Amino acid sequence: MTTNPVTPKTPASTAQASTKQDILQYLLKQGQATAHELAEALEISPQATRKHLKDLEKSELIEHQSVQVGMGRPQHRYFLSREGKEYFPHRYGEFTVSFLDTLVETVGEEQVGVVLRKQWERKAAEYRQFLGKRPLKERVELLVQLRQDEGYMAELHPVEGNEDCFMFSEHNCAISEVAESFPTVCGHELEMFEAILPDCTVERTHWLNDGEHRCGYLIRAKE
Repeated sequence: MTTNPVTPKTPASTAQASTKQDILQYLLKQGQATAHELAEALEISPQATRKHLKDLEKSELIEHQSVQVGMGRPQHRYFLSREGKEYFPHRYGEFTVSFLDTLVETVGEEQVGVVLRKQWERKAAEYRQFLGKRPLKERVELLVQLRQDEGYMAELHPVEGNEDCFMFSEHNCAISEVAESFPTVCGHELEMFEAILPDCTVERTHWLNDGEHRCGYLIRAKE
């Protein structure tokens, strides 16, 4: 796994490291972007943006592909490499997947499925107790905080025109290795959110396992 591309030593280098972090986070959220789009979004000069992108590519945290747009010159669209995605927090790794594989061999896939379901039911109960009976907006804001504490880059956005409707997004997966090998955990995660918010409907709108750049859930208060 590639380490932080810059070791902060001076105020200037600290600022550079912060900008590189901003670029990585933007690419994590958006999936891909051109240098011009990054410069506008982060309010830095195109020249500085290209320098940071060159450094990040050299560190193997990002990659690019050329895309032809109209009759002009091809555009470079930048996106996170595998190392770039691993730069963000992960709580579980190869050991967890290996352990679950061993369980499947020992007790069978069906029993492992029961264990995974019990785990999510237990976590849902803990979350629900923590969230309490607060108004919906406060509960979903606390849910974002809980997920961030667990290593997820979680965000919440209200849906325009509906104060009881929210888009909940996670731009990285703290258990990505497990989800790739045991995709049923993602189904349990959806069930967990539904159990945490019993007065709401929860619909998955985006899924990292489908190649999208985030997991997204539409949370709506039941009528």
